[in-house]
Amino acid sequence: MILLSNTDNHADLEQAAVAAMLEHQVEGIIYAAMYHRLVEPPKALYEARSVLLNCFCADRSLPSVVSDEVVGGRMATEVLLRKGHRRIAFINHIASDPGVVGRLEGYKQALAAYNIPFDEALVCVEIGQADGGYRCAMRLFQQPDRPTALFCYNDRMAMGAYDALRKLKLSIPEDVAVVGFDNQEIIAAHLHPSLTTLELPHYAMGKWAVEYLLAHIGEAYPLPPVQQMIGCPLVERESA
Repeated sequence: MILLSNTDNHADLEQAAVAAMLEHQVEGIIYAAMYHRLVEPPKALYEARSVLLNCFCADRSLPSVVSDEVVGGRMATEVLLRKGHRRIAFINHIASDPGVVGRLEGYKQALAAYNIPFDEALVCVEIGQADGGYRCAMRLFQQPDRPTALFCYNDRMAMGAYDALRKLKLSIPEDVAVVGFDNQEIIAAHLHPSLTTLELPHYAMGKWAVEYLLAHIGEAYPLPPVQQMIGCPLVERESA
């Protein structure tokens, strides 16, 4: 039997949901977040075999599984570097969550591996939606020495960047190559040209969490506080 509760990030609902699960004597609990972030999990999770999915707690006292943002950012940038681009801009989200920090670090690591100096003028920060991507792309292409490629924090920002490039009468990927992140199918596969992007490993993270719980059924809790990092696969399409 599987019990599922969507609490919409309300602490009171979370506590009530975990309490209800404990009353049903569940053998394990997966506490999942909508995006990769730091959480303060309900204390009742320590009363069961629990795994955090797509999130982690500050003291790492509970096992967790998250996407590897740094490697993902590096892979996205390397796609463009391998195509010969050397002036690559990064359109980032205005936040401080692990995706924002990790993808920027991966971008820097990829540039360093190719002996390309990091240039702050090529990093634009905006709200992580299509209009933010549009504004960043317009600003980046006002520079005298324009970028030849864009790495976008997510596919929504990439969609906005597409609109800006069309307005500037620049072709993708002939004039500017674009790589996104997340692989939101409703966006990435249906842009023209279709978007090369990195896929968030939701299925793989869920699979790992369930298998970890099953492997520790019957053991004392809390379970060993490991943090599993799962890579973000590259989905190559037509934009890079």
